[in-house]
Amino acid sequence: MAGPRDPAERCSYRNTNCVERPLRRLFEGLASGVAACPWPFVLVPLLLSGGLGAGFVFLPQRQENDIEGQFTPTWGPAKAERDFVRRHFPTNDSQRFSAARLPTEGAYAALIAVATNGASVLDAAPWAEVLRLNATVHDAEYERLCARTDGGCASPNELLSRWGDAGPQDPRSLRFPVNDSIFLGTALGGVETDGGRVLRARALKLQYYLREDGPEAQDSRQWLEGFLQNISSKVAELRLGSIQVTYFTSLSRQQEFEGNTKSVIPLFSITYFLTITFAIVSCLRLSCIRNNTWLASCGVLSSGLAVLSSFGLLLFCGVPFVVTVANAPFLILGVGVDDMFIMIASWEQSLRKKEKSNVKSLLAETYSEAALSVTITTLTDVLAFFIGTWTAFPSVRSFCLYTGTAFIFCYVYTLTFFGAVLVLNHKREQGNRHWLTCMHVDVGKDQAENSCLYNACCIGSSSRQPSEPEGDHPMNVFFKKYYGPFVTNKWSKVLMVLLYGAYLAGSIYGCTQIREGIDLRNLANDASYIIPYYDDDDKYFSTYGPRVMVAITESVDYWNESVRLGIESCAQNLENISYVDKNLTESWLRVYTELDKWGLININSKTDFLNNLNILFSARPSFEWDINKTQDEIEASRFFIQTVNVTSAVDEKNLLNELREAAKQCSIPLKVYHPAFIYYDQYLVIVQNTVQNVVVAAGAMLVVSLLLIPNPLCCLWVTFAIASVIVGVAGFMTFWNVNLDSISMINLVICIGFSVDFSAHISYAFVTSGESSANKRAIEALSLLGYPVLQGAVSTILGVVVLAAASTYIFRTFFKIMFLVILFGALHGLVFIPVFLTFFGNFGSSPHSTMSISLEHRFRNDKDCP
Repeated sequence: MAGPRDPAERCSYRNTNCVERPLRRLFEGLASGVAACPWPFVLVPLLLSGGLGAGFVFLPQRQENDIEGQFTPTWGPAKAERDFVRRHFPTNDSQRFSAARLPTEGAYAALIAVATNGASVLDAAPWAEVLRLNATVHDAEYERLCARTDGGCASPNELLSRWGDAGPQDPRSLRFPVNDSIFLGTALGGVETDGGRVLRARALKLQYYLREDGPEAQDSRQWLEGFLQNISSKVAELRLGSIQVTYFTSLSRQQEFEGNTKSVIPLFSITYFLTITFAIVSCLRLSCIRNNTWLASCGVLSSGLAVLSSFGLLLFCGVPFVVTVANAPFLILGVGVDDMFIMIASWEQSLRKKEKSNVKSLLAETYSEAALSVTITTLTDVLAFFIGTWTAFPSVRSFCLYTGTAFIFCYVYTLTFFGAVLVLNHKREQGNRHWLTCMHVDVGKDQAENSCLYNACCIGSSSRQPSEPEGDHPMNVFFKKYYGPFVTNKWSKVLMVLLYGAYLAGSIYGCTQIREGIDLRNLANDASYIIPYYDDDDKYFSTYGPRVMVAITESVDYWNESVRLGIESCAQNLENISYVDKNLTESWLRVYTELDKWGLININSKTDFLNNLNILFSARPSFEWDINKTQDEIEASRFFIQTVNVTSAVDEKNLLNELREAAKQCSIPLKVYHPAFIYYDQYLVIVQNTVQNVVVAAGAMLVVSLLLIPNPLCCLWVTFAIASVIVGVAGFMTFWNVNLDSISMINLVICIGFSVDFSAHISYAFVTSGESSANKRAIEALSLLGYPVLQGAVSTILGVVVLAAASTYIFRTFFKIMFLVILFGALHGLVFIPVFLTFFGNFGSSPHSTMSISLEHRFRNDKDCP
């Protein structure tokens, strides 16, 4: 029977390294295998990456950049409401088209004409140019494909059908927003009125709807594509001087969004160049033998192989590829290089130990130290991403799945491919071979007689002969002699506490100002033609918002007066919402009830109610489209309310919540719907999803930290850092004009993993230090890990910095939040955490001072890649 276990090896609340120890042994065994036979560990990842990379042939089939499908909640209520409308109120755009009654946005081309020089678009000269513009669009092919009503094409603007070529006789003859029962709120913009009569209007909108229900749907799409290709040149040929024209189609937003990926492809090469350059400079050594240039290059290559393998595998498996996934390689590159730095640092430290001469023992010690650190950071990052897949947004799900899988491959390749490269590079050094040519280099006996440049490039030092002891890296000296004592000074601590208070106050304030939801214009390139259109639409046509459909979803006894009163009460409750104009409601039941009150018909019995509907339809034909009537009952019906002043994401959220709440409180079963509600639904889940993912991921990080970092107090500081960084990023992204949407939610999930990366090392170094005072432990932690933390932050920022130059909101947002994550993570690791740890120093030391030795071995005296 085995004897009693040493107390230092038992798991307890003060010593939780019972998971760490077997992992170290496992890594030592892996290292022995890699060192014994390195070539298979080099070739297999290369071959595997080549094979899995073949999955990229499926990329065109896997691309799913449908905006609605990827950036709206999968199970959003508006999608169910749309299905109900489609079932009960089918459209017929070849005979009875009505834009307000469409269950979708429809197929259309839109033009906004704005009068120049502050004139009115209703003046003679601008109106004449509007007519010329209309004639240019209204060609023979459009006449064949247009959505039709009353035997002709649906008018692009009600004023065209009213005035035609004759033009406006007197704008004052128009009333706004309703003229002769026709709603003009979306036809005229920038309107000035006097007692409801139009004085002038700055803009006019033309919307050309096409058929999308029947066999002409494909032809309609082709017409719209041709419209986009030719409209600019056609407008230029018209030589318009009195109006300025912007344009848009139902295809525009999707086409512009799909073009975003192409715009970022050139940035990949710049990113890899910057990262390789940084890695080489960090690992450069003035010796033609000991130069680590190839190690740095292979470390970057390892990250590239991870991207190739993971993306190819998931494309093979049929996982959708969304444009947000194009952000992932930038992130993976930065993290992969960070892991490479840790591996090289540990390897160089092992080389300096005189008792380690065998390559197996060298790599085993390297893995036992560095691999655990890489495992902690990789595990926390992967967990954060896979937890991020528990979301209602498919775009977030795809990004997290691709990135999390890539991190796994990056981890595996670091421990296999890069480990084998370390061994092969060591054998080259042992053979005194040149780093570039691999030719044997003679060791000069009289190197002092030659120039430094000649010695560095042509001679070098023999790796078999131990060189003179080298001092600490200058950055380590800086952290130990200057920065560490500065931050542990009592007045500096006061300053840091005040700085943290300001940081926290600003973060909390920013969190209260968070704007939710994605602005659809942000899905396009900055130089896109749709941006001016959106600007004109917001400037001139934002007074009147969506015309909302209110559907009575079940068969009710409309002929019962109490039921009608109940419906009227519900309608009035909806009209009492501040975003609704009660004077613009369109209800067939109100008109029908008025006819009854005037004594023209009787609607108080089922038979009379159903039979007299034809009288209503003869007076108002469009009402026939609002009643789903079978032979002896009305299965469903609808009426419309007009919203106003819905100008911001906050207004959209409030409107949707208030409408649905009013419908829910009604005694009659109601649904409210507009195609825009498909996008408004994101407001219902974005905060909930973000909080859920962050909380679950933070909890998982705490569990991982408790298992792999053998000190509970260190885990508490890691958790504190996670919470603090998340609050900071969420708050300060508001000041940088970043909304909380599905794109920024991705980055908040990333935030959790990186918070662990920066804080765990410093906290662990502090609590395992053998120094006598809290200040000295903080200084030692900074001297050991200050530069590696700074180096990791720089490498990650270099991986994403080129995205700042992207011309697309999606990629710039990724950079902005990643920059905040890295900045605040490094700030906590290098400033706040060391200071706060000194306040609780008496509770931070480990009972096992030997733990600090392995940490010191990992990072001390590293000259090449600290």
